[in-house]
Amino acid sequence: MDSTSGNRDTGTRTRILRATYEVLSRRGYGKLSLSDVATQAKISRPTLYRLFSSKEELLAAFGEYELHNVEKALRRAATGPTEADRLDAVLRSIVASQSTYRLTSLVHIEPDHVLSQMNRIVPIMRDLLAPLVPHGDPAVIAGTIVRLAVSHYLVAADDHEEFLAQLRHVAGISGVD
Repeated sequence: MDSTSGNRDTGTRTRILRATYEVLSRRGYGKLSLSDVATQAKISRPTLYRLFSSKEELLAAFGEYELHNVEKALRRAATGPTEADRLDAVLRSIVASQSTYRLTSLVHIEPDHVLSQMNRIVPIMRDLLAPLVPHGDPAVIAGTIVRLAVSHYLVAADDHEEFLAQLRHVAGISGVD
């Protein structure tokens, strides 16, 4: 395989994974069909099957893709001159992400899958947050922040400012807004 087709496969793969997100947000995991994903991605079914031989393989790749995206977004958000500023930026990113992420309906449709994904992401988020915590026991505080964020994901909050205030309280920082 030459590098041109490899790049095309990477682009097609990403398009398929993005299409999977769109289909999942409408139908859930149980009703996900590879035909719907191919249609959403504007590719043929044989192209989809060349990259993902089964629904299970596609869902596993989608889980990894989402995990990578969350980790990348949190790392990108962790900017600022002080630990507290970086932590606050990450907390704001968590709130923004949860307020726009449409897969929260999956909690009701596919709770087992959501819980499985949460079990995978909790340690990643905790490990990313702990170095930003400017006081106390960073592992405990980071773990508490993550568990609060997970609870808001599972039971969506309608007041994003209150959610951010709760995260900041747990983190022991005040907002810079």
